[in-house]
Amino acid sequence: MMENTRLEEKTGFQERVAYHPTFDLRTDFVMVYGIDESMPKRIKEWQDRGYVVHLMTGVAWGEYQDYLYGEVDGREHWDEAQKNRFGDIISHGKDVPYMVPTIAFTNYLTERIKVAVDAGVEAIHLEEPEFWVEGGYSEAFKREWQIFYKEAWVPPHESVDAQYRASKLKAYLYTRCLDRLCAELKEYAQVKYQRDLRFYVPTHSLINYTQWRIVSPQSQLLSLPTVDGYIAQVWTGTSRTPNVYNGIRKERTFETAYLEYGIMQELVRGTERRMWFLHDPIEDNPNYDWDDYRNNYYKIVTASLFHPAVHRYEISPWPNRVFNGSYPKKNGQGKEAIPPEYATSLLILMNTLRDFDQSEIEWVGKMAPIGVLLADSTMFQRNHPDILGEDSAQKYDGTDAEMLKGDKAQELLDWSEFYGLTLPLLKSGIPVRPVQLDNIRRFSSYLEDYQTLILSYEFLKPEAPDIHLGLSQWVQNGGRLLYVGDHSDDYHHVREWWNSNGSSYENPAEHLFETLGLERQLEQGTYPVGKGIVSFLPLHPKACAQNRQNAELLKDTVRQLFSTNDWEEKNYLLLKRGPYIISAVMDESLSEEPLKLQGVYVDLFDHHLPIRKEVV
Repeated sequence: MMENTRLEEKTGFQERVAYHPTFDLRTDFVMVYGIDESMPKRIKEWQDRGYVVHLMTGVAWGEYQDYLYGEVDGREHWDEAQKNRFGDIISHGKDVPYMVPTIAFTNYLTERIKVAVDAGVEAIHLEEPEFWVEGGYSEAFKREWQIFYKEAWVPPHESVDAQYRASKLKAYLYTRCLDRLCAELKEYAQVKYQRDLRFYVPTHSLINYTQWRIVSPQSQLLSLPTVDGYIAQVWTGTSRTPNVYNGIRKERTFETAYLEYGIMQELVRGTERRMWFLHDPIEDNPNYDWDDYRNNYYKIVTASLFHPAVHRYEISPWPNRVFNGSYPKKNGQGKEAIPPEYATSLLILMNTLRDFDQSEIEWVGKMAPIGVLLADSTMFQRNHPDILGEDSAQKYDGTDAEMLKGDKAQELLDWSEFYGLTLPLLKSGIPVRPVQLDNIRRFSSYLEDYQTLILSYEFLKPEAPDIHLGLSQWVQNGGRLLYVGDHSDDYHHVREWWNSNGSSYENPAEHLFETLGLERQLEQGTYPVGKGIVSFLPLHPKACAQNRQNAELLKDTVRQLFSTNDWEEKNYLLLKRGPYIISAVMDESLSEEPLKLQGVYVDLFDHHLPIRKEVV
C-alpha cells in the first residue's frame, strides 16, 4: 500500500550520500542532494527502492568552481561573489562564495541542472536563495544596480535609503534568477522527455531571514507560476535564536518555531502550491548533546502541528548524520551514537506525520487566531549607518556568537519590534499568527479568515498603496485593526511611493489612516470604521518586549477590541486535528499550572507508546 500512496509525497528527506539501509526511512520521496559525477547512480539507487526521487541543489552557493575559475566560458566570475563593505568575500566554505545571481550565473545553473533532468528526477528543489544584508559591494552587484535603478551605485551602508534600495534589488535578482531557471528547465523537460517537471524552493522563514539579516524573495515567488511550492526550513538552529520578552534575552525555541512555521504557512494558504514543514532531529551545530537535540526537536514538531493548513513534512535533512553520527556525551567525555529510545521515537513520529491531513480542526478556547502583519520589506531594514564600526560585517548564521559585538548590532538580531507584538499574546495562550501583508494585493479574499489584525510600519513598509485599500475594505466589513507605532523609524524617509511622485505623506501610516477615512495625524484611541474598529497605540513595538508594563499595555489595547465574552487568556495552546491533540504549556506565562487532559490517549513522544487515562 505504501508504494501506491507515495505519489502523494506526504513525507520525504534529503541526503547527499549513497543509499544505505540505516537511513531508509520509508518516506514517499527522497531529495538526492548535489550535482556531481555520483548523482545519476545515487538517483537510481533510490528509484530502485520505490522512492519518488527529487533533486536538491543550492541556488546561492555550491561547488561551482568551474564557473568561478573560467572553465565554463573562458571568463573568471569571482566578480559575482557577494562581498561586504571591506571587500571580503562572503563565503559558505573554501572556494564556495555566496553568489550574485547574474544572468550568466543563472544560465550556468540551468545547464548544470539539465544533467539531473536527464537522470529522470521528477522535481527539483532550488535551496536557499540568499543575499546577505552585509553584501552589495561586488562589481556584479554594482552593474545590476546601474541597470535596475538607472543611476550610479551607492554603498548600502551610507544611508537607510541606500540600504533599503540595495535589499529590494537583492530580492528582485533572486526572483529573476528562479523565474528564468525554472521556466527554461520546465520547457527542456517537456521538449526532450514530454515530462512535467516541478520546482520547489526550500527556504528559511521570513522571520529567521529578517533576524539573521538575509534577503530572499519569500512571497515574491507567489508571482512566479513556474514555482510549485516550498519547504519551510525551520529547525532548532533557526528557532533557538534568542529573542527578548519582558526584558530578558534567551532562547524560546517553541514560541519562535511556532511563529516561523506560521508565516511559512502563509506562502501556500489558499493556493494549490505544496508546502513541506521541515523538522531536524539534531541541527547543524554539532556541539550539543542528545538530550538537547531531543528536547528541542519535540518543541519544533509540536510548534509545526499548530498550523493545520500544512500536512506534508520533510522529516529530516541528512538522516545519515542522525542515525549514524556521534555527538558529545552529557558529561563532556567523548561522543556517543543516538540513544535507541530516541531513534525509536523518531521513527514513530516520522511515520505518524503521514496522517495529519485531517478535516476536523478545532482550537480549544474562545480565542480565534489573531494576525500580526509581516511583509517581505522586513528584510530590507536590517542595517543602519549607526551600526558602523560596531560589527565585523560578516554573516551571522546562528553558530558564531562573536559576529555581532555591539549593542546596536545585537538589537538588530533581537528584532524586538516583531517579538514585542507577538510574544505578549502568545505567552498568554492567544493563538497569534503572522500574516503576509503583501498577499492582500495578490488574493482578494486573503484576510477573510481573520477578525483581528495588528500592524506596525516601524519595522516594515507596504509595497504599494493598494494594500491599504484592501485593509480598509476588510475593516469596513467588520474587521478589527490595531496599529502600533510612534512614527520614529528612519526608514519612513526612504524614497518610496508615499513620499514621491506627488505624494507627501510623512510615513505610510498616514496614508493608511486617510484611506480608512480617519485623520492623517491620529490621536491614541479607538475609532469606528464602517462595521469595524481601528485602534491606534502610539508606542514603538520594541518597547513591548522591554518590560511587562508595555507588554500588558499592548495586551490591554488588543483586549479592548473584543467583548468580555470573547476574550480568554491561559498558559497553553490546544488544537485538535482529527484524533490528534496538540498542546503546549508555556513558561513566562500567567501561571505554572499544568494542563491536565482526561480521556484515553497514546503519548506519541514516549517511545513505549503507553495508553494513558490522564496526560499532564
